[in-house]
Amino acid sequence: MPVELVEQQPTNALPLHLVARDGLASAGLAPDVLAWADANGFSGEAGRTLLLPGKGGALAGALFGIGEGEGTLGIGAAARALPEGDWYFASVPSSPDLAALAVVLGGYVFTHYGRKPGKALRIASPAGADAAFVRRVADGVFLARDLVNTPTNDMGPDDLEKAARTVASAHGAEISVVTGDDLLTRNFPMIHAVGRASAQAPRLIDINWGPKDGPKVTLVGKGVCFDTGGLDIKPSSSMLLMKKDMGGAANVLGLASMIMAAGTKVRLRVLIPAVENSIAGNAFRPGDVLASRKGITVEIGNTDAEGRLILADALALADEEEPQMLVDMATLTGAARVALGPDLPPFYTADETFAAELADASISVEDPMWRMPLWRPYDAKLSSKIADINNVTSDGFAGSITAALFLKRFVERTAAWAHFDIFAWNPADRPHGLAGGEAQCIRALERVISRRYA
Repeated sequence: MPVELVEQQPTNALPLHLVARDGLASAGLAPDVLAWADANGFSGEAGRTLLLPGKGGALAGALFGIGEGEGTLGIGAAARALPEGDWYFASVPSSPDLAALAVVLGGYVFTHYGRKPGKALRIASPAGADAAFVRRVADGVFLARDLVNTPTNDMGPDDLEKAARTVASAHGAEISVVTGDDLLTRNFPMIHAVGRASAQAPRLIDINWGPKDGPKVTLVGKGVCFDTGGLDIKPSSSMLLMKKDMGGAANVLGLASMIMAAGTKVRLRVLIPAVENSIAGNAFRPGDVLASRKGITVEIGNTDAEGRLILADALALADEEEPQMLVDMATLTGAARVALGPDLPPFYTADETFAAELADASISVEDPMWRMPLWRPYDAKLSSKIADINNVTSDGFAGSITAALFLKRFVERTAAWAHFDIFAWNPADRPHGLAGGEAQCIRALERVISRRYA
């Protein structure tokens, strides 16, 4: 980590003063510091940093503006604004864990392909913060970001499997993989159909961890390592970010890492259908009718709606085990971004208790999400004249909702199911993360799971 969180305050560490907008008078600052802030027009506006001069031109500390109501994660910008060295919070932040996490997350840089690392900072964990918790959450976020940021030439289905094996090995988890034509033998026909045109075979990755008699929590992540759109090919402009179409898989692996590192008392299962939606003579076609694991036949209205197909087979498998909680995550629809933008992923669930827990956790840990309805009247839009269901609607309306309704047909036994239609990407720099791959909703899910199964 470019920003190292340490338990003990380093010798000669410099103070970082958090100042709310127009809060200089109540910040407990020395008169000379107040005068310096006034001379520089600093009033605590969110994200602004003001370095404090010391004797002989030395650095004496810094003021950082936290604004008014912008949230604790905004402190993450300090990781890129402060000079290298050792720092500590001059006063205890209102949310110690979140403040420490913000600075650690804000220092992330993806350096695999030669980009220079960020500034080397050490910051003392503030009083009341759980440094071990912050580190394992940051590790999970960084894992998700790294996987999403890696281009497909180094993150195809083979590589995604290797990444999953690395995570499993690090935590002593069991892992098995069904690959290629074995998917047909094992009854995962839609995963096979979507991925069979790629040079790398499609597969279903299955990780299991924890006591077998523990509460069953299953995570399913869309692992489309690249999406050309298939025979309904995307325009080139729409393919530029398709390396991130495995963002659901990246996020469930990040969440699984958090859960396993914490030793949460659950029987965790992670299912990742990993494919590349490519074009070749054996690619699945518009108008094809595919069998599914659940027995539901699916007419293909558009080959670019492939994510829901592979998720459906994985969800059907997960549902057979009747877990206490089933979560799927996918970069599924552009409609979700039209409705709520890139920063606010929609989620869908029919479980009111689960929904309330997620909403509360979202606010507590500043991990945005918004509940959208499983609006039953729209279910009829997925009808087919020759099969049980079509994979798309004909009118193009409510695309994120109808995608969720499609998936819901494959989950019957699990009451606490939630679907997350995430973007997994920051289009521009944010205080706690640079432009690029992003973890979404998994910090809130970690909070719900850790509290429910403590």
